[in-house]
Amino acid sequence: MKHLAAYLLLGLAGNASPSADDIKGVLSSVGIEADGERLEKLLSELEGKDINQLIADGSAKLASVPSGGAAAGAAAGGAAAGGAAAEAPKEEEKKEEEKEESDEDMGFGLFD
Repeated sequence: MKHLAAYLLLGLAGNASPSADDIKGVLSSVGIEADGERLEKLLSELEGKDINQLIADGSAKLASVPSGGAAAGAAAGGAAAGGAAAEAPKEEEKKEEEKEESDEDMGFGLFD
């Protein structure tokens, strides 16, 4: 991801086809060492391709991936009556634990 991020930054800066040295320069400027093997693989995959078109194609593919939001919402809606009652004691237990952990001695401990 760091190599791709550097590639995209260089693209935004006007460098349409960044070289390995360009990417290494960006990464080294923030103290990151580039992995030569991954960098070469990335450059070979992106060679001759328009990055804006790749992003558009990727966004279209992601839009068609089901995220499970509808199924999770239906499951939560069906379990809302029984599930809400079961979850309430857990929240109360958390609040009680927080009270126990509070500093009742106002920051002055026995062994301070």
